[in-house]
Amino acid sequence: MEIAFIGLGKMGLNMSTRLTRGGHHVIGFDLGAAAVDAAIQNGVDGARTLEEAVGKFKQTPRVFWIMVPAGKPTTETIEKLSSLLSKGDIIIDGGNSNYKDTIRHAEFLESKGIEFVDCGTSGGIWGLAEGYSMMIGGKTEVVESLRPIFETLAPAADKGWGRVGPHGAGHYVKMVHNGIEYGMMQAYAEGFGILKAKEEFGLDLAQVSHIWQHGSVVRSWLLDLAANALDEDQALAEIKPWVADSGEGRWTVFESIDLDVPAPIITLALQMRFASRDEENFPARMLAALRNQFGGHAVKKTE
Repeated sequence: MEIAFIGLGKMGLNMSTRLTRGGHHVIGFDLGAAAVDAAIQNGVDGARTLEEAVGKFKQTPRVFWIMVPAGKPTTETIEKLSSLLSKGDIIIDGGNSNYKDTIRHAEFLESKGIEFVDCGTSGGIWGLAEGYSMMIGGKTEVVESLRPIFETLAPAADKGWGRVGPHGAGHYVKMVHNGIEYGMMQAYAEGFGILKAKEEFGLDLAQVSHIWQHGSVVRSWLLDLAANALDEDQALAEIKPWVADSGEGRWTVFESIDLDVPAPIITLALQMRFASRDEENFPARMLAALRNQFGGHAVKKTE
């Protein structure tokens, strides 16, 4: 099949490369010239403008996979691309868009006769070799027409991908997927933190992680990644304890509130990410001050 990738960051580059290796004609465009050059080196048919990318197609319908940051960049890309396409062409949003935005994008494109698919995608930098997990929303017949693309990107033709519902459902499932990921990562981080604190045992954290990789109920791909990190440096000395969040965890928490579904683990994991960025930590200072005020408890002064 023919497909154009819009956005050639690490994940977009790897996905377009996997498709090229799978025998598809892949056109690649990015605002950064260096990203396009890297894609060309991997066998992708590079384009320097959106207009050039549209013109490189030899067949219809034309299929565009958008892999740009969620929010305004995705909306602007969809709007510009829609002005260049014809009825029956297909746009896939493979990024981490908010599902509410996705539903609006689908309605906007439907008014122009352009088909739309939302594809929540997981796999990160490992997807090129391992394949991607894809949670897909959209019309059944449109998703089915794209089967060769999904089968090539997936870990196996019949594993790791599927249509989960109408427009918005793919990004909704991916949102909750990432919320679960927050909780799992937080649990691993806390567990290894407790192990490290037990200094009298002199535990080898890398050894423990490798033991857990086989036969343990807590084994997982995230544990494999933890083992990789600990093999490199058990103290993680060069990594600042500052953790970002890209949005999906917040949206998952908002949904739990809207739906009256308790999600204390995911919520606390998100809050811990906020705490990691607070170098001033005024709330902790306030706690110390209050203990000193009512009980005369000692406080530690800043140097």
